[in-house]
Amino acid sequence: MEKEWDIVEVLRHSRHDWLNRLQLIKGNLDLNRIDRAKSVIDEIIIEAQHESKLSNLKMPLFASLLLKSNWENPSFKLEYEVLQDTESFQLNEALLTNWTTLLFKCLNEAIEAFQENHLSITIDQQSKGIRFFFDFSGIIIKSEIIEEFLAGPHSLLDIVVKDFSESELAIEVFIPFQKK
Repeated sequence: MEKEWDIVEVLRHSRHDWLNRLQLIKGNLDLNRIDRAKSVIDEIIIEAQHESKLSNLKMPLFASLLLKSNWENPSFKLEYEVLQDTESFQLNEALLTNWTTLLFKCLNEAIEAFQENHLSITIDQQSKGIRFFFDFSGIIIKSEIIEEFLAGPHSLLDIVVKDFSESELAIEVFIPFQKK
């Protein structure tokens, strides 16, 4: 069952994240590591730009899933990148969000917790739809769970597994625009 987030919980988690970042900057400044402090600030700016582009996709369910992922999935760190500002479009957001939710659940069950597990999602709008690149690196200890998930029915999604090993999983998902 999916957790329902109220505004106070979202703000509490967000504030906690920001305080951690500020402490990281302050700590580096206190240690006279100016270049590292600047680097942390640059990382924050890039992350905020991607967050803004994600929010502008007009896919609130999918954006919400990604924005709260690092709070809900402690087994892996999620990063995402939206390659360009996109136009308004219609696609089956519920299908994409449900599939991605199941992927996150699958990863949480299949990977070794408390390791350097990282999932990167790249979002690339194309002329007939949007292509999503899911790149995982980390320690996969139950590959059969991922194999079973990938073998399941995924109608309307064009899914191609690019790489799958004990330490990597690369999936390309294309979802076409719907007719308006």
